[in-house]
Amino acid sequence: MFVETIQQRVRLVRPRSFAGLMTVYESNHTRMKQLLGDLRSVPEHAVSASPTDLSLHICVQERSRYTTVMQMTYWFDSTEGSVADPDLSVRIYHDARLVEAVDCAGNPRHAVLRPLWRPAKSELEQRWTLNILLNKWLEFCLDNRHAFPHVSRPVTHR
Repeated sequence: MFVETIQQRVRLVRPRSFAGLMTVYESNHTRMKQLLGDLRSVPEHAVSASPTDLSLHICVQERSRYTTVMQMTYWFDSTEGSVADPDLSVRIYHDARLVEAVDCAGNPRHAVLRPLWRPAKSELEQRWTLNILLNKWLEFCLDNRHAFPHVSRPVTHR
């Protein structure tokens, strides 16, 4: 269950509900901002570095004043050549501070993400599945200290 705070009141948000989905979009925005910094100035193409994970690739497909659409993926070598997996299309709503996964090409093959994928029975269920997948993937990327070269990190003094 998600917790949403509005005007000093705490309200529980039901999973797989519209309100729950909006809460996931907000969480996606927070995590994406931690990963990429200023979401309005994401470079056209960028590759992250991680000491413990594969390189994460992003590619901006469309940019407008209020939204940015980009593709996020890992690239795996296979007998057929390079395979993008998961291959998510993500829309950033700048003014609303929301991030929505809008499409995934194929089923994720990554072991961490595979259990989150299941066939959708409705539009809401499909959006829920895609965006929980994105949310967990962003959490995984942050836990594995992915870093994009253009993102400045705050200096911490010890």
